[in-house]
Amino acid sequence: MKNVFFMCFLLLSIIAKAHTDPEKNIDKKGSIFGTVLDATLKQPLPYVNVIIKDNNNNTLTGGITSDDGTFKIEKIDKGNITVNIQYIGYKTYIKNVTLKKGNYNVNLGSIYLEEEAESLDAVTVVAEVSTIEQKVDRKVITIGKDLTTAGATASDIMNNLPSVNVDQQTGNISLRGNENVRVMVDGKLSNVPIAQLLKQIPSTSIKSIELITNPSAKYNPEGMSGIINIKLHKNTQIGFNGNLNVGLTKEIFAKFNSSIDMNYRNGKFNFYGNYGNNIGKYDNFGFINRLDDNSRQDFKFGNNNQSHLYKFGVDFYLNEKNTLSFFTNQNSFNGDGFGNTVITYPSTTQWQLFNSLSENHSGQYNFAYKHEFNNEDETLDIEIDYNDFTNDEDANFSFINFTFPTDYMDFVNTNRDQTTINVDYVKPLNEESKLELGAEVRLFGTDVDYNSTGQTYSEQGNLIPTPSTDFEYKRDIYSAYATYSKSFEKWSYQIGARLESVTEEANALRIFNDGTTEITPFENDYFQVYPSIFISYNASDKNTYQLSASRRVDRPGLQQVNPIREWSTPRVSSFGNTELKPQFTNSVEANYTRKLNKGSITGGVFFRIIEDNINRYVRIDRTDVTSGNVILSYDNFDNTTAYGIELSSNYRPTKWWSVNGSFDLFSQEQSGITEYIDNPDIQNATIADIKTNETVVDNIVWNLRLFNNFRASKKLSFSLFSMYRGKQKGIQFTRKPMFMLNTGMRYSFLEDQRATFSFNYSDIFNTMNFEFDGTSPFPNQGQFNWESNTWNVALSYRFGGGKYRALKRKQRDDNTKQESGGFL
Repeated sequence: MKNVFFMCFLLLSIIAKAHTDPEKNIDKKGSIFGTVLDATLKQPLPYVNVIIKDNNNNTLTGGITSDDGTFKIEKIDKGNITVNIQYIGYKTYIKNVTLKKGNYNVNLGSIYLEEEAESLDAVTVVAEVSTIEQKVDRKVITIGKDLTTAGATASDIMNNLPSVNVDQQTGNISLRGNENVRVMVDGKLSNVPIAQLLKQIPSTSIKSIELITNPSAKYNPEGMSGIINIKLHKNTQIGFNGNLNVGLTKEIFAKFNSSIDMNYRNGKFNFYGNYGNNIGKYDNFGFINRLDDNSRQDFKFGNNNQSHLYKFGVDFYLNEKNTLSFFTNQNSFNGDGFGNTVITYPSTTQWQLFNSLSENHSGQYNFAYKHEFNNEDETLDIEIDYNDFTNDEDANFSFINFTFPTDYMDFVNTNRDQTTINVDYVKPLNEESKLELGAEVRLFGTDVDYNSTGQTYSEQGNLIPTPSTDFEYKRDIYSAYATYSKSFEKWSYQIGARLESVTEEANALRIFNDGTTEITPFENDYFQVYPSIFISYNASDKNTYQLSASRRVDRPGLQQVNPIREWSTPRVSSFGNTELKPQFTNSVEANYTRKLNKGSITGGVFFRIIEDNINRYVRIDRTDVTSGNVILSYDNFDNTTAYGIELSSNYRPTKWWSVNGSFDLFSQEQSGITEYIDNPDIQNATIADIKTNETVVDNIVWNLRLFNNFRASKKLSFSLFSMYRGKQKGIQFTRKPMFMLNTGMRYSFLEDQRATFSFNYSDIFNTMNFEFDGTSPFPNQGQFNWESNTWNVALSYRFGGGKYRALKRKQRDDNTKQESGGFL
């Protein structure tokens, strides 16, 4: 641990001396700012080039407009300059300006660009190479064509991002080694389980991914290690246009995915819609060796899934100041699960066979109203969002050479809904400061019904029919926030706080075969304040320092509190814990960004204190101690700490070669309760022989990623990606190191390179597997594998044209933890 503290101190020392400020000129510097709009539609134009030139037509500086069309170019020498505003398909705007005493800060106001007589048939332009940008409160990775060759879906490219890991066995995502992270799409969390949703989103539909490791008070405080926000291309352009994608992935089974995005914009209406699907089989397999009784469990699971995602929306531009918008997302899923577990003892062999049919549907309905005041930077947003989700699952289990359990069937029906109402107000106080206020109501409810034809042991040790369970859970959240931001000279800061009142109520009703009932109620009401502060110092054009601190919360997910059995094998069963409480974190981090001539590098340190830490809890099955079976659940443990360092860079050594790399090292202390049987004769053990230990693990983990893109020609490029995950210790087991090497190619063709063909080969050496060993509650070692050694071919085609035009919506996250299942 001393070494880690030394590395953190060394990094901060390097950062402090990494630059010398070249700006010693005592002359006054000026600035130019304004807003660029379409002259016909009277709507903002994002990503417009703003170029500042001198009298000799030499370029001095410049920038681009933001999503709302605004720009501000600072640190301009006094004197006569020319402002050039250029955008493809529009006439160039030119204005001469003199910066002098009394006129150093020039407001150009609203600038209306007119279309060229012969405009280009333009569609969304995707960058060739991915870039990483460190902003005041987030890291933004722009997804270029190089990363889209890394895989067909969002899940495939997640492992290429700094500090992000995807567990391919469970689909869970972690940020800086912590799975308590929110994942959003365009600022919203879907009711679709996150692992399923990520495989649904084509990688070619992703514009950028934001890693918000220390979110401000205006975001909902859910998400201990931060927020991952996937921003999709907004294909809302004048006329009719769209994009078509198809792909095929295979190792053992073939998996097909496709999507089509279309929109039509004319006059005051914009209509848009898309459809995407994933169809195919998935294979998982592995084993666990129990060293205490020389037994071995071999698992082989498969899924035959069909997933369909539909979206339709319309924007109605009432006038220059008011916009109405509505959209709906509909997702349907059908899954056929199958598999077997073989348990081999020295003297006998047992089999468990199962198959399951599941069908779910989720719907999202969103209405938004946006009003701009006379000062267009002063805005009022009102948004109402409703989600519903239904799932029916029938599972059939059969056993060979077992005395218990005997064959049985499980039936689980799930219904849940969520309503969210947001009001947000932004008020610029002057050119340097801004006030943001907001309020939110979030109402969440779920009802899960479980029935089974099987048997279970009672507390008295007798076999009885498995009781049915009706689990109801409600959570209502009322919150309000305020943030204030200000910029002056080279400094900028933002302070804020979010106040939140939460009411939780749960009831688990068990109904036994004899008609008796058992109710397990749970209530938890609490009020919390979540402050945040961000400070940024732009030492020069090339050097930026940032410091931030915030408080966050991680509320238990539905699967973590659901007392109904999530899944089981003959020796392992997984249940939730209705009495699980939220965990809180206080985090501080500092970042330094250095712009290079051919790229940039970002370094940072972070520290977290986690209160009432939620963790997996493995305990011995009390209903049958002599069997050696275990129960997986969750519990709250003592406070823990985590700290670490991060380095990331994007660099272009030559015109044909670009590199994205990242390194992160973190230390995380975990504490938990482990159990063991204090009786060498397990066959005669009783509950009294079960003992507990409080285990503390001080863990240091490091990860390394390197992504290379090689451009052979204007149309042809190749990629090479490598990743290494260091060994990671846990309370119950230790995961061994993991390594992966991928390669891919991409070729563009047809007029304007409208079509793209790509090929990707993942995990070339087939080394990506989950190996582990542990000692609690029984000594064991094992391994899990999935279809990682895959090849993928994909074809995309874009059609139509027009100018970019879309309603800007506030990004949001959600207070509901996503599904958290899987074996470990």
